[in-house]
Amino acid sequence: MKLDAAGRARDLDALAAQPTVDLLVIGGGVTGTGAALDAAARGLRVVLVEARDWAFGTSRWSSKLVHGGLRYLASGRIGVARESAVERGILMTTTAPHLVRPLPTVVPLLPSIGRKQAALIRAGFAAGDLLRVSARTPARVLPAARRVDAAEARRLAPAIASEGLRGGLVAYDGQLIDDARLVVALARTAAERGATVLTRVRAEDVTGTSARLVDTLTGASTTVTARAVVSAAGVWAGDVDPSVRLRPSRGTHLVLDAAALGHPTASITVPVPGSISRFVFAMPEQLGRVYLGLTDEDAPGPIPDEPQPADHEIDFLLATANQALGRALTRADVLGTYAGLRPLVDTGGGETADVSREHAVTTGPNGIISIIGGKLTTYRQMAEDVVDAAVALAGLPAGPCVTRSIPLVGAPARFDSAPTAGLPASLVARHGGLAREVVETATVPGPLEPIAPGIDVTRAEIEYAVTHEGALDVADVLDRRTRIGLVPADAERVRPAVDEIVEAALINTR
Repeated sequence: MKLDAAGRARDLDALAAQPTVDLLVIGGGVTGTGAALDAAARGLRVVLVEARDWAFGTSRWSSKLVHGGLRYLASGRIGVARESAVERGILMTTTAPHLVRPLPTVVPLLPSIGRKQAALIRAGFAAGDLLRVSARTPARVLPAARRVDAAEARRLAPAIASEGLRGGLVAYDGQLIDDARLVVALARTAAERGATVLTRVRAEDVTGTSARLVDTLTGASTTVTARAVVSAAGVWAGDVDPSVRLRPSRGTHLVLDAAALGHPTASITVPVPGSISRFVFAMPEQLGRVYLGLTDEDAPGPIPDEPQPADHEIDFLLATANQALGRALTRADVLGTYAGLRPLVDTGGGETADVSREHAVTTGPNGIISIIGGKLTTYRQMAEDVVDAAVALAGLPAGPCVTRSIPLVGAPARFDSAPTAGLPASLVARHGGLAREVVETATVPGPLEPIAPGIDVTRAEIEYAVTHEGALDVADVLDRRTRIGLVPADAERVRPAVDEIVEAALINTR
């Protein structure tokens, strides 16, 4: 399914001509796009609006991990852990196996980790395996945990300190090639199922049955009547429905050159001193990068468009990771940073790390149905729950949820997925079974050439972001369809070439 500027204009005209819908969804992150897909697949007339771009908010700032719920076991949240393991399995086997891969994560057994702590971690990994089995995720998809010797630990992660190293504990979790790409795939699949999905459209004067939709590119507006309205606005949920109370927490990551850590093939997992459930991860990522995270900081006050890390968070991440490394990382190794806000349900005091990651569906006094809390891994269940609530509240003529069995665009089981032999591995990792379409529909010269030396995003992918994935400007391409923008120096280096391709593609799609 193509999303482009011309299609957006047609959809806006059609909505103005017929402004009555079954369900209006506000918010184009992972939960909002998931809800649009769920509702459309049940046969409802759905409109999804996003004021900026797909995955503009929290959905692009994650650790790119599809968690199996291990950290929730440590704090006794068995239900959340079980739900996470089940949803991870669905993503890895059906929904998006082309975007999620098994990632080994190694805990180095160094002198700083005593025998008792190692035993606790090992027991936790064993419990994680039980979760995997109970969720019916086969070992061929996600291997079982194991202990490795020192040589194997350093083969997986060469930067681990060798002095006193007595081996490592290895477990596996799911890793997204990119969180924003998952959101784009959800939006395209929802559109394929009949949903109207629109970016750069702001919802104003929202009630439980209507909203004024403003095209932020032209200023034109349309008042839409809906039988139910769902807010999936994340940390901005209180702007849509003032009765919603959230307690945002900030999670910060550092972007490093993979060479600084010896090009690891596993995540290095370092326990946070004094905690049994918090870790810092150094995770190998696309574009030859490693992301080092994660913090958990209270973030009161106005919600910024792009949250910024605090200096003490950067220092904390470096200091914690350095406990396990042979060469200490410094700020000179940091190529970029990013921070996201978790839309946690406000349950009162305490540390944000201790606030439940469970989600909640609420109905405000004006009838708006909000989905709040939760996490990326469980977006599908969150979407199912909020659509169920809308169906029940408004008596919508909907069938049952079927998203457990719907593969997203690019998934290998789909009818339109093509063989990928001979194509660059990085291209296939980002586009799956549509990788050949990316190349074959390209009109840009040198479609398989990298956009710049040392950056493995092809010129064809830049064009495809505009012609098929709804990108409307250079920022959409650099910051969300690709993640080149996470390193400011990289973004400046590719900007002239990207500007040229995007400008030409926009002309051709209008």
